Amino acid sequence: MATPKETNATKVPAIAHPLAEQPSEIASNIAYHARYSPHFSPLKFDPEQAYYAAAESVLDLLIQRWNETYLHFHKIDPKQTYYLSMEYLQGRALTNAIGNLGVSGAYADALNKLGHELEEIVEQEKDAALGNGGLGRLASCFLDSMATLNLPAWGYGLRYRYGLFKQRISKEGQEEVAEDWLEKFSPWEVVRHDIVYPIRFFGHVEISPTGSRKWVGGEIIQALAYDVPIPGYKTKNTISLRLWEAKASAEDFDLFQFNEGQYESASQLHSRAQQICAVLYPGDATENGKMLRLKQQFFLCSASLQDIIMRFKERRSGNMAWKWSEFPSKVAVQLNDTHPTLAIPELMRLLMDDEGLGWDEAWDVTTSTVAYTNHTVLPEALEKWPQAIMYKLLPRHMEIIEEIDKRFMAMIRSSLNGMESKLPAMQILDSSNPLKPVVQMANLCVVSSHTVNGVAQLHSDILKSELFADYFSIWPTKFQNKTNGITPRRWIRFCSPKLSDIITKWLKTDEWITNLDLLSGLRQFAGNEELHAEWASAKMANKHRLAQYVLHVTGVAIDPDSLFDIQVKRIHEYKRQLLNILGTIYRYKKLKEMTVEARKKMTSRTVMIGGKAFATYTNAKRIIKLVNDVGAVVNNDPEVNNYLKVVFIPNYNVSVAEMLIPGSELSQHISTAGMEASGTSNMKFSLNGCIIIGTLDGANVEIREEIGEDNFFLFGAKADEVPGLRKEREKGLFNPDPRFEEAKQFIRSGAFGSYDYNPLLDSLEGDSGYGRGDYFLVGHDFPSYIEAQSSVDEAYKDRRRWLKMSILSTAGSGKFSSDRTISQYAKDIWDITACPVP
Repeated sequence: MATPKETNATKVPAIAHPLAEQPSEIASNIAYHARYSPHFSPLKFDPEQAYYAAAESVLDLLIQRWNETYLHFHKIDPKQTYYLSMEYLQGRALTNAIGNLGVSGAYADALNKLGHELEEIVEQEKDAALGNGGLGRLASCFLDSMATLNLPAWGYGLRYRYGLFKQRISKEGQEEVAEDWLEKFSPWEVVRHDIVYPIRFFGHVEISPTGSRKWVGGEIIQALAYDVPIPGYKTKNTISLRLWEAKASAEDFDLFQFNEGQYESASQLHSRAQQICAVLYPGDATENGKMLRLKQQFFLCSASLQDIIMRFKERRSGNMAWKWSEFPSKVAVQLNDTHPTLAIPELMRLLMDDEGLGWDEAWDVTTSTVAYTNHTVLPEALEKWPQAIMYKLLPRHMEIIEEIDKRFMAMIRSSLNGMESKLPAMQILDSSNPLKPVVQMANLCVVSSHTVNGVAQLHSDILKSELFADYFSIWPTKFQNKTNGITPRRWIRFCSPKLSDIITKWLKTDEWITNLDLLSGLRQFAGNEELHAEWASAKMANKHRLAQYVLHVTGVAIDPDSLFDIQVKRIHEYKRQLLNILGTIYRYKKLKEMTVEARKKMTSRTVMIGGKAFATYTNAKRIIKLVNDVGAVVNNDPEVNNYLKVVFIPNYNVSVAEMLIPGSELSQHISTAGMEASGTSNMKFSLNGCIIIGTLDGANVEIREEIGEDNFFLFGAKADEVPGLRKEREKGLFNPDPRFEEAKQFIRSGAFGSYDYNPLLDSLEGDSGYGRGDYFLVGHDFPSYIEAQSSVDEAYKDRRRWLKMSILSTAGSGKFSSDRTISQYAKDIWDITACPVP
């Protein structure tokens, strides 16, 4: 028997309208895909089937624009940027695509004709599991801006089948399970069966009688291209994110062995190929883990560069007079952190061994083409690969790296007096520990790139004065700052449509969506009571939506009239979720000690913390466990739970962020000063009218400058004070605040269960030693944090003041558009210009 939804669907004629923009034609095109591009049994048109059919209908429109963009770039032959990143945190594509194409309303109407609601259909899409945190999300924001600004650019990444992991929360804390985004298929990718490149591993270097070198032998895996369209906002330009999949060929399957019953050895290469794109950031504690990570990095670099060179040569096929020296005038390669560093020796190898260039010419081409973005000053995040593993996996590349290092050292010795003593820190090949010699990837990037940039002013200053100070003394013009940004399309227009409509109404234009500086026009209305009423209504609607979501995923009921206080980001000791939960524990203890009347005067809060801890990062996982244990006690305490709730939000990803950020009122960005390169969630919260409590770290510094000091709750040590404070600690001169001791003691008392938190708390004790001595200054910053939180409580009681601060946060967020960031990269680093499709 037919369901009502089937009846609606069957009433709409199934006719192909690939370029449809009117609701009735869109509905017909969706019905056409449901019937003639089937992935499910006939007679079914449930929300899941409707989602896939709707996505394929949108893809029709995207493919038309995609092809036009590709042909236009081919015809004009502009200089193009190729962005290499191990991560892209794309989020859902449907809302973004129909929003950028300007057909959201039409698709909502079309789906209604088919018996479905757009909101319900959107929820069927799983986030693409191609990234982890800020690095990947930044890359995705950048792609959106590149397309919107009509820039000739491509993204390159890997097609991870199981992503990092899906986070589940149990009584034991975080559990990791494989992501299932490709369990069925992704309707947004187009496999390019004609784009396949061989990727070699292991083998050896052969030297010919003429002295030329060739990398031969080993094993060869195929890289197959999957393209994902990236539409610009209100423009025809649609660019590509090209993702590589690793495959072995049919020839690599040993039929004889299989028929002999040796099934595993028969398909050994297929198995090894599947490992390459199985998981993002596989554990690297073992040699096999390190080998796999290095394989992933080289696989991305080699496939992408072979593709870039092929396209460069393709566009020169009719011109017999072209030279390789033209390459940097047509190609810009950007390395997003050190993960794609192997692009440097691989480009050298391809130019010398395959194209016949000499060292000097290949070096000139490479160093004029490649630029490097640094994303971290944390020593453990600056990649250092064992030389032994590099020799084994990539023998030719190690030769090239040795030569780069040798020539760099010779240049320093011959032309720069007084730099001799700096050589050990600057060299690429570090053999200071003879038992574990390593390749320092960041050093290789700095030596070989024409430009090195940091991602916030403070971070870029630290690169020049500390991390890369010696290089800066040689090449001062090589270093730049490019403060990160976020796309206003995904991060306010689509995730908070009511607030966006209010902004458009008061600014009398929607041009702010592509010119975010126009938000400053809200400042003149920051005290307007009519705007206050509208603003408060939109924020409250977002809070109600978030409360429903929290109830659905955690079972905890939260009060939308309480202050929504949110910290969501990767769980890491330097990001100091531990400071947040210790402050919350102290708050809970004080509430318990108060009289009923005193409690009633307190600002009610819902503290939400979310984020993934790396699977092998024990202390980060202990922090997650602590948050959940505190929540289990606080939320079930009838004396207190009207004034405080503590919730851990599971499986934080882009779609969860799109729910949390618009509903947030206070956001915590509380890393130890000097340790967060930039942060971008701080920008998203601020753009959505959320007040920040934070340290002077990363982009917080610039956000505070832009929105006004009075609209930012500041606490904690400054970056230039941190080294001195650590030295004082080592000398035993630190005196902890009694409130800090009280919070720790409350955990040790067993108030939150019997789990042994001593190993976590021990990191805050002692004056020195591995994993001790409070390296991240939680104890030092605790008193000023508690005082800043008291100021938050007072400010929140004054609704007029709070709403004004909220409006001024949004008004001051114009600088933090990724459109501004990418315009600066295009002009200052890549030297590319817009190439709009006519």
